Amino acid sequence: MSLERVFRHDEALFEFLWCPVCGTEAFTHIPFEGVFCTECNTSVTCRESPESRGYDEAVIITFDATTTWNLHVDEKLRRPLPDDEARVKILGAPGDYHVDWWAPTTTEDWTPVKRNEFADEPEPEEVSHLA
Repeated sequence: MSLERVFRHDEALFEFLWCPVCGTEAFTHIPFEGVFCTECNTSVTCRESPESRGYDEAVIITFDATTTWNLHVDEKLRRPLPDDEARVKILGAPGDYHVDWWAPTTTEDWTPVKRNEFADEPEPEEVSHLA
């Protein structure tokens, strides 16, 4: 018996994608378990959209925060999802993806974390006052 692995979505989709909880762009695939954000462990599920509006790809990504690590501790570095779930529809083709919509819609109460919003700032170089 052999196991055939089918990759439905191009790697370029995951290179475009970022986590709305912590802003990181890195994801890990655990066979038979799923795809997770490497920084906060938010679960990621992909499915084809029923309509593509003529784009090569139309994918709905669901982020589930029930598996997210330390959301209460790192609240300055993470933003909770409303009801622990958010979805985004991505349209386009490899190298030319864009976000069509977020659900729930972005409001004053919730906005997804921007790509690398909480990334470490580079440390300033030390300035020597000795001449």
